[in-house]
Amino acid sequence: MSYVDGFVLAVPKANLDDYKKLADLAGPIWMEHGALAYVECIGDDVPYGEITSFPRAVQAKDDEIVVFSWAVYKSRQDRDAVMAKVMADPRLQRDMATMPFDGKRMIFGGFQPFMEL
Repeated sequence: MSYVDGFVLAVPKANLDDYKKLADLAGPIWMEHGALAYVECIGDDVPYGEITSFPRAVQAKDDEIVVFSWAVYKSRQDRDAVMAKVMADPRLQRDMATMPFDGKRMIFGGFQPFMEL
């Protein structure tokens, strides 16, 4: 069964084009290094919940939009190898100060699927 990395972050609406350019660069790099799939989604129906929600989780401000992304790998072992290559890839070496979002508010993690249809 596969392995999935998930990411949720808040992107300032003014930086959305820059974020899309970064995703256009990153996605093919993930795939080149062995990811089976790479998906970037812009929040379309993401309500601000009373207790929990995607916007609350990333402390999204009024001028920000929630982005939900994931990458799929053959296994956890493959993910670890792919991620090491991606993080070392010079095409993605970027100063955190120039990122089009606040990386401190990004949520990410690896998930072991228990059902795939």
